[in-house]
Amino acid sequence: MKQSRISSTKQALQPILQLTPKAHIAVISAAWHSDIVARARGAFLAEVAQLGQSTKSIDLYEVPGAFEIPLHAQTLARSGKYDAIVACALVVDGGIYRHEFVAHAVIDGLMRVQLDTGVPVISAVLTPKDFHAHADHLKFFSDHFVKKGAEAARACLATIAALRKITPQA
Repeated sequence: MKQSRISSTKQALQPILQLTPKAHIAVISAAWHSDIVARARGAFLAEVAQLGQSTKSIDLYEVPGAFEIPLHAQTLARSGKYDAIVACALVVDGGIYRHEFVAHAVIDGLMRVQLDTGVPVISAVLTPKDFHAHADHLKFFSDHFVKKGAEAARACLATIAALRKITPQA
């Protein structure tokens, strides 16, 4: 079943993949909850490889927490080196107001980076309302981050391809 899903996904994305052979991508991951967040990063890299793209032009960065991602994304976007940036983080509700503040600041910041720079920023930043570090939630979010990492890879390549159709590179 998994092999047929990969084949059908790759076939559906084939026109897109032809436009992204040399895409240079930055992936920024938060160190907070790194055991879970790393699953999105790993799934992103695996999906890019499964789709037949090289992972050699993907640069990996780690920041302390989600709050630091937008500034890092902005700096990378302004460098002119990247076709897209992917952000991976888990912002959890620790029972204080800070969860909503951080979640809004990070998501709004990522949107601002892409609108201000023209470099797409793909978000695999999850901001669940309820997260508790017990076995059920750890398993659920670990598994969910694998799904989100693969989705981010497909969205990233599709976005790069769409933008290249609009403004072909020299």
